[in-house]
Amino acid sequence: MERKRAGKKYNDDFKKTIVDLYHTGNSVKDLSSEYGVSEVTIYKWVKAFTPISSEEGSLTPKELAEIQKENL
Repeated sequence: MERKRAGKKYNDDFKKTIVDLYHTGNSVKDLSSEYGVSEVTIYKWVKAFTPISSEEGSLTPKELAEIQKENL
């Protein structure tokens, strides 16, 4: 039996809002219930939109991947 994707698309502003709410102390479980997004998806967004700091500044993993892709 094949599993079908719901096909929901969320814009980056919505994703960043959810990540910001997570970082201010909201649990993934609560955010999932309130916004109708799976917990696994929220964890992926947290990983993608949480900045990585270095001496030169900070980038999210998503921004870093985009820069690397441009440099190929």
